[in-house]
Amino acid sequence: MTKIPFNPSELEVKGEYLNTTVSFTPPTKIWNTPITVKENFLRALKGEHLWMPTSNDIVNIESRVNLDHVARAEIRDLGPIQPEEEKGGKDLFGIEWVFVPQVGGSMVKPGAPTLSDANEWYDKITFPDIDAMPWDEMANLNAPFKSETRVIGCCFQNGLFERLISFMDFEGAATAMIDEDQQDAVHDLYDKLADMYIAMIQKYIDGINVSEVLFHDDWGTQRAPFFSLATCREMLVPHLKKIVDFVHSQGMIFQLHSCGCNELLVPAMIEAGVDVWNGQPMNDKEMLYEKYGKDIILGIDAPEVPEGATDEEIEEIAKAFIEKYSKAPIMISTRMAPEKLVEALYRQSRIILAQ
Repeated sequence: MTKIPFNPSELEVKGEYLNTTVSFTPPTKIWNTPITVKENFLRALKGEHLWMPTSNDIVNIESRVNLDHVARAEIRDLGPIQPEEEKGGKDLFGIEWVFVPQVGGSMVKPGAPTLSDANEWYDKITFPDIDAMPWDEMANLNAPFKSETRVIGCCFQNGLFERLISFMDFEGAATAMIDEDQQDAVHDLYDKLADMYIAMIQKYIDGINVSEVLFHDDWGTQRAPFFSLATCREMLVPHLKKIVDFVHSQGMIFQLHSCGCNELLVPAMIEAGVDVWNGQPMNDKEMLYEKYGKDIILGIDAPEVPEGATDEEIEEIAKAFIEKYSKAPIMISTRMAPEKLVEALYRQSRIILAQ
């Protein structure tokens, strides 16, 4: 790979990236970078990035066409903000969700799980007709994203295990994952779900030319995973890999959002082909980087900047951080980072990675 020396003109502001109406990230400036942030992120998958990718390099669409996002109060597109009275309701499978204002999210209506045994799904679960969904509305509403030069992704809130939870409640879903009498039914359900997600991803590709998939599937608590590595490998990896393989066949990035202390499950993520995991801070990121950094891009929080730090001190903080993680690409979580630190992280990674 040809090294491109850093030029200070790269931090000249050319404009501002487009954001969804409701966004997790602040407005992000477009710099005069030698390649686009999308190309740089794709290069990072091969270890050929010019600078360290950040969470600001991606914007994910959670379309209102997908009733999962409506039910879970997670609409993020270019349409109007979802009124509180419209949050909750039925998801893609007709499961009823209840919006909880105190936590800003929704939960499945308690007390009456759809399935008491995974073997019941063949008779009780009706899959949505993906082709009948109004994908033209999604494409027309979000058409401006097609000209963006950063990574445009599509997001899925209910992953494989989370979907099983929505059908069975947590205890039933956890039991079904290890019950020999239910495991075959779970495999059949996950396989059909994988086909559904692949069909939906294709609609996003056709509509707005997405280049990333953000797949939510929480696998753990604050202290430990919900299930063993062996169970994850047996029950989830084959079906997650089916989705990831399709994403990769389209030249796209697959990012897993999986809350919990899931460091013991990282080998399963790697075996499934996951490109990026932005795990929560309770995971030992330094250990994971040393052990798996060349196999998966880990989300690492930007370093803290003391109040009143000078420009020179910020530059030294950024330099030390980039040097620490220079052996393999990471995705720096910069959502809450000061603007001067974001600039310094870019500058230092350009300088250090060009050496």
